[in-house]
Amino acid sequence: MSFFESDSLYHVFHQVLRFHYHRTHMLLDEIGMYPGQPPMLMVLHKMDGQSQKELAEKLKIKPATITMMLKRMEKAELVERRQDPEDQRISRVYITEKGRKAWEQLQDIMKIIEEECFGNFTQEEQVLLRRLLMQMRDNLMEVCDNKLDV
Repeated sequence: MSFFESDSLYHVFHQVLRFHYHRTHMLLDEIGMYPGQPPMLMVLHKMDGQSQKELAEKLKIKPATITMMLKRMEKAELVERRQDPEDQRISRVYITEKGRKAWEQLQDIMKIIEEECFGNFTQEEQVLLRRLLMQMRDNLMEVCDNKLDV
């Protein structure tokens, strides 16, 4: 079977990714948020006051990208940067009250997407799918790690 036939595993998987991406964007758009911002809010929600370097490492994003993302999020009043009181060379990022409210909305959005994706799945099907996706992730991670180690 060709990879690009409409019923091939590759093609169906690609379609699922595209529809999930599109639906997520639709819901984020409703609350005025950009796709890269939810992971930033999640990391800050777990531990507020991280440095830009720490955020870049945790999110696996280049420092320049973090800077641009933070500028946009500061403009939207989701986060604020403050100098570290003990080391003025370090800028720490804090989630604002508006950012906390956005985090709550994000959790609602994720529930909506989860229900839309898995609402007609049995518990057993969800467990099996999770296991298969984790296996796929591990396969790809191993290949990517091996390529990065070269």
